[in-house]
Amino acid sequence: MPEVRFYLEADDRLLKFAVIVARYQGQWVFCKHRKRNTYECPGGHREPGEPVDQAAARELYEETGAKDYRLAPVCSYSVYQPESGEESYGMLYFAEIQTLGPLPAEFEMERIELFTEPPANWTYPEIQPQLLDRVRLFLKSRAASPAELKGPQRPV
Repeated sequence: MPEVRFYLEADDRLLKFAVIVARYQGQWVFCKHRKRNTYECPGGHREPGEPVDQAAARELYEETGAKDYRLAPVCSYSVYQPESGEESYGMLYFAEIQTLGPLPAEFEMERIELFTEPPANWTYPEIQPQLLDRVRLFLKSRAASPAELKGPQRPV
């Protein structure tokens, strides 16, 4: 079973993923992939040479259609696979979305759905619920006001 580990900082060169826990109009935003019957947080791989903040903005747009939003880095994290000893690193973000546009058709998400509570059928049930919990702690500890979040941002 994978182990999720959280860090205040990580070497930028290690960060391969950006995952965004997002809210829109007070509800959690989850994506449904075209090839799955489960839900996941927006996010994905960082392109070579791409700043991780830019990867987060790009993935948020590609997977939700978010046009205007405020984005805040929460922490670095890793997923450690004890069976293989492999560990992959990512950056976790929180986004408060003000405006959603149409979902870009050329990408892998079928639709987004809004939830007051997280879905029961997660795509990554051993990982993403822990990321959501970490964002909830971040929001509680920071009482994240709009002034503390970067933005508004638009995808590059």
